[in-house]
Amino acid sequence: MANNFQELTARGLLVAGLAACLIAIGCGSKAAQNPQGGGFPAMPVKVLEAQAVAVSDASEYVATLKSRDSAVIMPQVEGQIAQIFVHSGDRVEAGTPLIEIDPLKQQATVKSQEGARAAQEAQLSWAKKQYERSQGLAGAGVVSKQDLDQAKAALDAAQAQLDALDAQVKEQQVQLHYYKVVALRSGIVGDIPVHVGDRVTTTTQLTTVDQPGSLEAYVYVPIERSSQLKMNLPVQVLASDGKVLADSRVSFISPQVDNTTQTVLLKARITNGNDALRQSQFIRARVVWGTHNNPQIPILVVSRLAGQYFAFVAEAQNGGSFVARQKPLKIGQTVGNNYEVQDGIKPGDKVIISGTQFLRDGVPVIPQS
Repeated sequence: MANNFQELTARGLLVAGLAACLIAIGCGSKAAQNPQGGGFPAMPVKVLEAQAVAVSDASEYVATLKSRDSAVIMPQVEGQIAQIFVHSGDRVEAGTPLIEIDPLKQQATVKSQEGARAAQEAQLSWAKKQYERSQGLAGAGVVSKQDLDQAKAALDAAQAQLDALDAQVKEQQVQLHYYKVVALRSGIVGDIPVHVGDRVTTTTQLTTVDQPGSLEAYVYVPIERSSQLKMNLPVQVLASDGKVLADSRVSFISPQVDNTTQTVLLKARITNGNDALRQSQFIRARVVWGTHNNPQIPILVVSRLAGQYFAFVAEAQNGGSFVARQKPLKIGQTVGNNYEVQDGIKPGDKVIISGTQFLRDGVPVIPQS
């Protein structure tokens, strides 16, 4: 029995010795992988050196496109639409009839005025004869000078009345001309929202006649930015995906503030050679205030926690080793697939761009370009 006890004891000592050797080997291996003895092996990571890049200081606003080559057609008289001579999209020349408003009542007015003028012409003719007769009788001493003066006054009154009626006839004829609405310029007929039989007034829009060409972007800038407004500031028209559709510059700055929105209107002329933009279209307009140099880093390496942005950089330690440091960032604009960093990373910092999900602040890393 004593022999058995001794044998078990020897086996236990052998196992304990082997375990101690394994632990020593493992610790030596970790120490070799992590010279700092921090308890974690150094992790290979890819890094990108932050570089200062020229970044535009810009703001985006919703703008409206308007054309200076678009004429809004409205009637100058009231009445019911009798005929529409054109269709939307037709090309017309200046003077082409577009719409006719029922002219029957006005035609009757003109005819009545012309009849009154004809009657007055007959009255003037009779007054002339009376005056000529009075002149002959006055020369023979048959009638007095007073009778001659009365005949002359009657002639002058008849002439004045005829002149007044003649002016009225011309006025009514001009008014009759307005019942046929014509194109004042050549161009393309726009939408025609009215129909035959509709009653229109002088404030009713009948259609538009547009000439393809340049547009103007109407941009309303908050009053807080008004001190930065100046002529020839760059303005970019953007598509929904952020692509630049057109480049321009500020051509007009309103001297007044809109009391309702507390904004300042600025305009920029937009060349629309390929007809990609339309009159009255809402667009995104970017006003470029200036440029400055800031680092840019890929969006994918930036994490966000409780509204704060973070990124890891490989920070050099004594002895040539590196550790990961989590840096809080102040993010600026999005430029393509990168963020502009306004604070937190400076040019030359080694930004870690791989394995960031496995990193913690202070973990040893081996930077690889």
